[in-house]
Amino acid sequence: MPRSFFDKVWDEHLVRDEPGEIPVLYIDRHLTHEATSPQAFDGLRERGVPVRRPGSVVAVIDHNVPTTRGRTLLDVIDDQSIECIETMERNADEFGVPLLSMNHRDQGIVHVVGPELGYSLPGMTVVCGDSHTSTHGALGIFAVGIGTSEVEHVLATQCLLQHKPGTMNIRLEGELAPGTSAKDVALALIRAIGTDGGTRHVLEFTGPVVGDLSIEARMTLCNMAIEAGARAGMVPPDEKTIDYVRGRRFAPTGDIFESAADYWRSLGADPGARYDVEHVIDVTGLSPQVTWGTTPGMVVDIDGRVPHPEDDPATREATENALAYMGLDPGRRLRDVEVDRVFIGSCTNSRIEDLREAALVLDGRRVAPHVRAMVVPGSHAVSRSAAEDGLVDVFKRAGFDWREPGCSMCIAMNGDVLAEGERCASTSNRNFEGRQGRGGRTHLVSPATAAATAIEGRFADARDYTGASL
Repeated sequence: MPRSFFDKVWDEHLVRDEPGEIPVLYIDRHLTHEATSPQAFDGLRERGVPVRRPGSVVAVIDHNVPTTRGRTLLDVIDDQSIECIETMERNADEFGVPLLSMNHRDQGIVHVVGPELGYSLPGMTVVCGDSHTSTHGALGIFAVGIGTSEVEHVLATQCLLQHKPGTMNIRLEGELAPGTSAKDVALALIRAIGTDGGTRHVLEFTGPVVGDLSIEARMTLCNMAIEAGARAGMVPPDEKTIDYVRGRRFAPTGDIFESAADYWRSLGADPGARYDVEHVIDVTGLSPQVTWGTTPGMVVDIDGRVPHPEDDPATREATENALAYMGLDPGRRLRDVEVDRVFIGSCTNSRIEDLREAALVLDGRRVAPHVRAMVVPGSHAVSRSAAEDGLVDVFKRAGFDWREPGCSMCIAMNGDVLAEGERCASTSNRNFEGRQGRGGRTHLVSPATAAATAIEGRFADARDYTGASL
């Protein structure tokens, strides 16, 4: 039978699949961080069980870290975060797990450093105690977020109990216009199929638009698959994937790499492969997208208006509640809505390509006087590249606060928090009530839209800036 890309990766890693039992899947790479791992390591300690394959595990401190320049533990503002960081350091040392500590030169957000260091490779299964693990799917990986008990199980056994998800082909056709990006495609997709449209499925992204996207843009697409309710997002490996992986520090080399590359090329869906669900989306003419409400599916075009609750009786109550929380009136133009803050960062949009897109808009311009803007690079490697390319100077001259790598305002951590009632244009992935601070109002946008919005002080279209040849 012809198989989809996901089916091939699944079959290659299936350890046991017996009637009446949950299938057992082998895990190639386990990424872990300080926020969800303490109880898992405590469980191993209590049972006297070692980590089965310490070399397959990579621990990263990213969630609880401050992003202030020259940071130390003294900059961590709450005792629980300090405990998480110190516990991760002790656990990594005791169990022999490689650790990227807070000020390690390779430290960054776990879903940024995994691909850039070559820890995440095509054809792998990857897990992490974080819902946006699907980001790694851009490299041709079945990558899923797991809970604390599952973290302990994978540490102990190198296997995961996992029901096989269904398959959903998201075929992207047409041509993505300058000024729009993978973030806009992702938001438009969620708008189309809903925040539960991918539930119990793996989204397999295919089509000419996906082929044209860079690997970093594909990471944004796979990262946001979770916001459509999917178990994971994946892109079959192609020559772009192989070129991206080649030369990464922990990737194979020489003949081993070439042999691996031949295998990766074989993973694409077979002709005639069948999917449980298929969607074809034409992105031609797609405008930059902005969320107006409190889910990633509450989206309009940059030139759109806030919807009326009466527009859809089925969502009337949810719309009314969202409008009340967001402090917006029905029918208001998004481009008339002022913002207080702009945040460029998170595992969705903090890579060097994201920063370049924003810098193209910002170059030679200034942030509106009433706006506080910050950029948090996804890793120290991204930060170094940005400095070498002159991007850091562009952001600073524009009035942005340049920070150290970490999850930061995406999860309202260590003072990187919205005040009640503050409105933020954010390149992160979630806009739930209180996500960036109690009472804070989050609007999800692309890096280019965030930059244009910072300049105008209200939601703006990067396409209006002729120098932004995105």
